[in-house]
Amino acid sequence: MTVSGRRSGRLSVAGLIAMRPGSRTRLCHRLRTHPAGKGQRRSIGERDFIALIDGVHHLVKAPIVLVWDRLNTHVSHAMRELIAEREWLTVFLLPAYSPDLNPVEWVWAHVKRSLANLAVVALDRLEVLVRNRLKRLQYRPDTLDGFIAGTGLTFDDPASP
Repeated sequence: MTVSGRRSGRLSVAGLIAMRPGSRTRLCHRLRTHPAGKGQRRSIGERDFIALIDGVHHLVKAPIVLVWDRLNTHVSHAMRELIAEREWLTVFLLPAYSPDLNPVEWVWAHVKRSLANLAVVALDRLEVLVRNRLKRLQYRPDTLDGFIAGTGLTFDDPASP
């Protein structure tokens, strides 16, 4: 998300929906502001993504099966190395160009729709608004379950017959 205004910068958001049998569905996210200017990174990097995943692992205290889109940062050599260091992490990639299969895309659409008619000129104000919208979703597991159901994907328990 970008903010209008001179040299205002950019806000990047990474998130995932965590599911665990017998527990409520959770939304976990990480925000990063990027100041405007040449030579400045304008997106979330591998270390930010892995910090999010490590945080979720700490929260759920269980191995993670991550289903990911093919964002260049998700499939980079550096990311593959970070993933390989975590024996508790298994990653499956979605087919290319399939945002309809990614429930987090529904989260972003929901948040963007809630911000559609707001004129924000300060990056810090946008960050507060986005955090607020994401926090609201964290307490709506039925909505998160709906985002997952909207993909049409099913999750079978390999232990069940």
